Amino acid sequence: MCDLLVLGGLGVDVRVRVPALPLPVVDSVTVEPIELRIGNTGAGVALAAHALGLRVTVVDTLGTDPAGDVVRAALSRTGVHAVLAETPAGTRRSVNLVDPAGRRMSLYDPRPADGTAPFPVAQVATLVEQATHVHLSIMNWVRDLLPALDDMLSEGVGSSTDLHDWDGQHPYHRPFAEIAELVLVSGVTLGDRSTAVGAALAPRPVLVTWGADGADLHLGGAVTRIPAATPPGPVVDTNGAGDAFAAGIIAARSRGATWAEAAGYAARVAAAACTHDGMEYPPGLLPRP
Repeated sequence: MCDLLVLGGLGVDVRVRVPALPLPVVDSVTVEPIELRIGNTGAGVALAAHALGLRVTVVDTLGTDPAGDVVRAALSRTGVHAVLAETPAGTRRSVNLVDPAGRRMSLYDPRPADGTAPFPVAQVATLVEQATHVHLSIMNWVRDLLPALDDMLSEGVGSSTDLHDWDGQHPYHRPFAEIAELVLVSGVTLGDRSTAVGAALAPRPVLVTWGADGADLHLGGAVTRIPAATPPGPVVDTNGAGDAFAAGIIAARSRGATWAEAAGYAARVAAAACTHDGMEYPPGLLPRP
C-alpha cells in the first residue's frame, strides 16, 4: 500500500545559474558549476510528498544512460519506491536557467517513445488499487492508459494532475483534465483565460497557480484567493515549487483538510521548497501539516 502513486514525470535537470534572464546574445558567459540532478514534474511531486511523510511509489521509464543513473541514484538515496521500465528513447532531461532571484526558464527535452506501452494495464491497475491517491504526470504513456484507469480513479481513489503548460485548448491535455479529481493549471500560462478554464472544469476543484502571486481555488462556482506564503529563508531555486505545491495539497487532503486549508498549507510547502537548491529536500525543511 502507498499514500501516493505518481505515474510518470522522471528525468534530470541540468541546472545553470545565469546572471540574468533573458541571457545576453554573446559568445560565452561564465557561470557557477553546472549541476546534473534528478528533476522533472513527477520527481518533484514524489520527492516533496516523501519529505512530507507520505509513502510514495513512482512509476516511469528511464533510459540506460548516465542521465537515468542520476535518477536511479537519487531515488535510492531518498528511499522513494520506484517501478521502472527501460526505454530506448533515453531519459527525459531539462536545462533550467536560473537567475539570481531564483526565477527559472526551462528547456525541455521530452524524449517521446513510440511502440508498445512500457507497463501492462494490469500492472498499473494493481498499483492504483494499492494507492490512496494517484498523481498523473502528462507523459504520453500515461495518457494512453487513461481510458483504462477511468473507472478505478472514480472508485474512492483520489487523483490529481498538473497541466502546467496547458493553454486551455490543446487537445493533448484535455483527457488528463477530464479524469483527475483535482486539476492544477498555470495562470501565468493561461493569463486572462484562467477564469474561463477554471469554470469549464467544474465541478472538480481547480487550482490556478500564479507563482509568487499565490493561487486561485475554483470550487463550487466560487473562487477563493490563496495568498503566497513568505519563504522561511532566501529564495535560491524556484524549480519544483509547483510540484511541492501539489504534494502539499495531497498530503493535507490525506489528513482531512478542506480544499482551501490544503491549498493554504501547500503555499507554505512551496515557499519552503524555494529555499533549497534541488528537489532532494533535507529532513525538516518542508513544513508538516
